Amino acid sequence: MAFSNLEGLYRQVIMDHYKDPRNKGLPTDESYHHVHLKNPSCGDDITVAIKLEGDTIEDIRHEGVGCSICCSSASVMCEELCGKDIVLARRVTHNFYEIVKGSEIDETIDMGDAIAYSGVSNFPARIKCATIPWKALETGLEELGK
Repeated sequence: MAFSNLEGLYRQVIMDHYKDPRNKGLPTDESYHHVHLKNPSCGDDITVAIKLEGDTIEDIRHEGVGCSICCSSASVMCEELCGKDIVLARRVTHNFYEIVKGSEIDETIDMGDAIAYSGVSNFPARIKCATIPWKALETGLEELGK
C-alpha cells in the first residue's frame, strides 16, 4: 500500500511540473547557449538554454513540446541544477539516469523532485522521454568545453 501512495505522489509531482513548468521560455540574451534535441520516434522536441558563470550553472531555461514525462523532466532538471557547480550537476545528471533505469543511485546526492521519475524504469520506451532534456544540457556543457 505504501508503494501505491508513493507512486501516486510521484505522479502528482510529474503532473505539477507538466502543468506549471518552471523556467519555461527561451531567453534572447546572447549569454545563453542553446541546444535543440528531438526524438523523432515519439515527437519530443526540446530546446535548452544554459547560462554559466564560471563553473556554475547560473540559469537553465527550456522550451519544447512533448509528452508529460519529457516536459516535466525539463522543468525538474532546471529546478534541480540551477545554481549548482558543473561537477555536482554532472553527478546529479548521472544519478537521474540511474533513477530512470531503475539502478542503484548515490544516496548522498539530494535529487529533489527528480526522484519522482523512478517509475519510468517500468516503461523502457519512456526513458528517452525523461532523459532528453538532461542530454541537451550535457550536450550544451560539452559544446561549451565544460
